[in-house]
Amino acid sequence: MKHGTWQILLGIVLIGTSVLLYSAQISIFKNPHESFFLLFQDLAFVPIHFLLITLIVDRLLILREKKALVNKLNMVIGIFFSEMGIDLLKKFVAHDPGMENKKNNFLIANDWTDRLFSETIKNMSTVPLHVVDIGSSLPGFKTFLISKKAFLLQLLENPSLLEHATFSELLLAIFHLAEELEMRDNVSQLFPADEKHLAGDMERIYTILVAEWLAYMKHLKREYPYLFSLAMRKNPFDADASVIIQ
Repeated sequence: MKHGTWQILLGIVLIGTSVLLYSAQISIFKNPHESFFLLFQDLAFVPIHFLLITLIVDRLLILREKKALVNKLNMVIGIFFSEMGIDLLKKFVAHDPGMENKKNNFLIANDWTDRLFSETIKNMSTVPLHVVDIGSSLPGFKTFLISKKAFLLQLLENPSLLEHATFSELLLAIFHLAEELEMRDNVSQLFPADEKHLAGDMERIYTILVAEWLAYMKHLKREYPYLFSLAMRKNPFDADASVIIQ
């Protein structure tokens, strides 16, 4: 059956059924005047019915589907941070000069509000994030990222990511860095310009990664307090962070 044909047939059947029922009503009760009165009364309600179903109920369903999609996407983001995001963030923080003066901006606490999370993300440009002196750590970066390439590919294949351009950009940037490192046989001996290029790739990832981490922590604080508690005790900006509650 061609696309749309069954809808046409269904419409014909429903209209035919309605005509038959109205004809039977007139035939049985012998009161066409009242039948037509009721018919027009039903027709008068159609615009209101359209308003209720299309503009209100349909809108509520769209909002519900959107919320479900956001929750599903945040589950994917949560898996990313558990599998590699937090570890990657720790590696960048370790190579960020002056972190002692910047870390207070990211020491999330229980009293953080949605507004504070949003303001911190918005004001990230005032807290420059840099990656320096990466030479000795490049072999470790290379091993770590190459081991996660299959995981990154699985995430990139997730259709939910189409709704989150920034996170997709983050995954692509990480995958690009993994490929850059993989194509270099010896990352322990690089020209200064090459090392600077890789540091630039890392800073691009670092900036997006911090913003995504803050947004994810905001989501956990609002929706899953017990997960937020654990994530807060794994804060990559806090050298003293521990999952052990004392």
